[in-house]
Amino acid sequence: MTNPNLADAPPVVVSQPHELRDVIALARHAGKRIGLVPTMGALHAGHLSLADASAAECGLTVVTIFVNPTQFGAGEDFDRYPRTLERDLELLAGHGVDVVFAPSRESIYRPGHATRVEVDRVSAEFEGRCRPGHFSGVATIVLKLLQLAAPDVAYFGQKDFQQCAVIRRMVEDLDVPGVVHMLPTVREPDGLAMSSRNAYLSPAERQQALGVIEALRSAAAMVAAGERAAEPIIRTMRERLRAAGLGPIDYAALVEPRELGPIQTVTGPTLALIATHAGLTRLIDNLLFGLHGEELDSAAIL
Repeated sequence: MTNPNLADAPPVVVSQPHELRDVIALARHAGKRIGLVPTMGALHAGHLSLADASAAECGLTVVTIFVNPTQFGAGEDFDRYPRTLERDLELLAGHGVDVVFAPSRESIYRPGHATRVEVDRVSAEFEGRCRPGHFSGVATIVLKLLQLAAPDVAYFGQKDFQQCAVIRRMVEDLDVPGVVHMLPTVREPDGLAMSSRNAYLSPAERQQALGVIEALRSAAAMVAAGERAAEPIIRTMRERLRAAGLGPIDYAALVEPRELGPIQTVTGPTLALIATHAGLTRLIDNLLFGLHGEELDSAAIL
């Protein structure tokens, strides 16, 4: 939702790394706190919530829009991923965004580029297993953006929980200055997690996709009712997905939320993770809940 206290002026757009560095240097000289919101564009209310959080906490907010080729595998949707820069800029007006960094592929991956970042353990399972090389591409581009913008805070959404975990581990291990904030998933009124890829869904697939949040909520409901064994909870999640017509199911899992290790028994805060398909569209989502099945704020436990 547009913040009425912020000007409706569109952000300044820069496309070259040196231009972004110049903007950041001026902001630093003025004593401003820097907020960074990395995106691949095709913005929706989830992205805008991150921009709003940055604008509320920082004196300069930078949103990056770059469809990063190194995080797409063979046969994935890089070529058809939505690219809507003009619309994105219109959406960002009124959300306190000062600068949009929208570089070309050539300005980010210059000739001879030969460096990739690998983050072990936390990246190994789930998305890492289903999409080999994905998190290396994510870590590489995010580290480059953190180097260019040097933010005090970088904002990410909980829908990509494992991605946030990978980035946090990278930032900690490499002593990158700044803080990574993970903000709650923004959902449609019926519970579907907002995603740029939702645009691919047909009306029938859009209805099927609701099975993801229903399956996640069934896990929390079982824990609230006293179930503690992971196996029957996971089995129920899978049954809900199949009943909704979703599949194939890449994974449905319960993990502890800090290192994403699988659990056999629910003994504390628990993250339910799902990746499945509605037609040709891949859907991911998660739900973090406590021993009474109550939804938890990741900021309170991570």
